[in-house]
Amino acid sequence: QVQVVESGGGTVQPGGSLRLSCATSGRDFSRNPMGWFRQGPGKEREFVAAISGSGGGVGILYGDPAKGRFTISRDGATNMLYLQMDSLKVEDTAVYYCAASSRTQGVPATTDSYHYWGQGTQVTVSS
Repeated sequence: QVQVVESGGGTVQPGGSLRLSCATSGRDFSRNPMGWFRQGPGKEREFVAAISGSGGGVGILYGDPAKGRFTISRDGATNMLYLQMDSLKVEDTAVYYCAASSRTQGVPATTDSYHYWGQGTQVTVSS
């Protein structure tokens, strides 16, 4: 059974940093793209960042909210995905989801390109 589990969420003041982690088990996703999405209160799920797998070149894509402040990375040896979030803003408050795709090509930014999802981790930015 495939499992995707996020961790690292919490409450931080504006301007602070958090590092989210995502662990997968039950399947080797090293060849598949993985990504982060978020869903704020009353909002639709939003693309944050994605990174390609070893099966489809090397690529990273950031959504507008993440550009210049967030960094996505992965460790192929351990099947871990990370999201370093710096200079956090109140509007970054959301549940953050880790996702893995069954595709092997590209760096997708749409929710329907991902087939395995975690339960989410809450990030709250508040003074």
